[in-house]
Amino acid sequence: MGRVRTVLRIGVIACALMTSIMTPILGFAADPAQNFPERPIKIIVGPSPDVFSRIVGERLQEVFGQPVVVEPRPGAGGKIAASAVQNAAPDGYTLLFATPTYTINTAMKLASYDLLKDFSPVALSGLISYALVVHPSVPAKSVAELVAYAKANPGKLNCASAGIGTVPQIACEYLNKLAGINIIHVPFRDVNSGMVATVSNTTQMFFGVATNAKPQIESGALRGLAVSTPQRSLLLPDLPTMIESGYPTFNMPGWGGFLAPAGTPPAIVAKLNREIQAALARPDVKQRMLAAGMEPPPAADPTYVGDFIRQDLERWTQFVGAVGLEKLSEPAKQ
Repeated sequence: MGRVRTVLRIGVIACALMTSIMTPILGFAADPAQNFPERPIKIIVGPSPDVFSRIVGERLQEVFGQPVVVEPRPGAGGKIAASAVQNAAPDGYTLLFATPTYTINTAMKLASYDLLKDFSPVALSGLISYALVVHPSVPAKSVAELVAYAKANPGKLNCASAGIGTVPQIACEYLNKLAGINIIHVPFRDVNSGMVATVSNTTQMFFGVATNAKPQIESGALRGLAVSTPQRSLLLPDLPTMIESGYPTFNMPGWGGFLAPAGTPPAIVAKLNREIQAALARPDVKQRMLAAGMEPPPAADPTYVGDFIRQDLERWTQFVGAVGLEKLSEPAKQ
């Protein structure tokens, strides 16, 4: 009997020892973010400037003690970049820097991915305002005066864009639709080319990125009338919004954000979100982002980011529907 008690006592002690040994191991397995990251993180950028990812990436590199590599893959309207992240391991080591390009392509039925199902939302990097600017030869100092002039002179105004299906084109065509006017869309290859065309009076108006429009407005080369965001821009605080100018549905913010492959562990997503938000809250990072054209985002956990992207997709789907896909398609080649 005494021998049985001894064996049982030894068994209990052995179980206790095994539990004490296994507890930290199991705890580690349950928290994949504990030692994340243990190797370099890659941020893949599609058809947008990579400066925003580089600014954030530099700070993450300092915090994590691991390289953060920014890799531009601009081709195919974002499909190459999206595919690279969509098919990457869902471990937090590959991120997509997303912009309205992806929600617009989805709205236009051009996407090869499901933005809501194929990716895990991580964090927002900021918002971008588009400024409606006109050449000084246009006798309009407000959106209302521009619309009145366009109605009195149908087909006389040309509106530049950064290409077919871009925010500037949709903005021009949506204003046409809302105001019942006829401005002529002229596509260019990028934002800078559209701005140069408007400064030279090749085109008379443009919805340009605020950071590019600001020096042209300040120099008098162009006249600013309004911004596309629901709130006034920090870069151009004197300009009213399109909503203030009498168009309550004209809410077209640009934005940037980080997405991971679907299935990335929530703990890793949460860790990335915390560190990105902390980086963006730093005064030096905030100033660099603003100088590059990106205004501070609202405080946003991954759930908020997912809701923001869903709402952006719904918004662009409505704009595309109002304008009509035929106006947002490449013209047939002869």
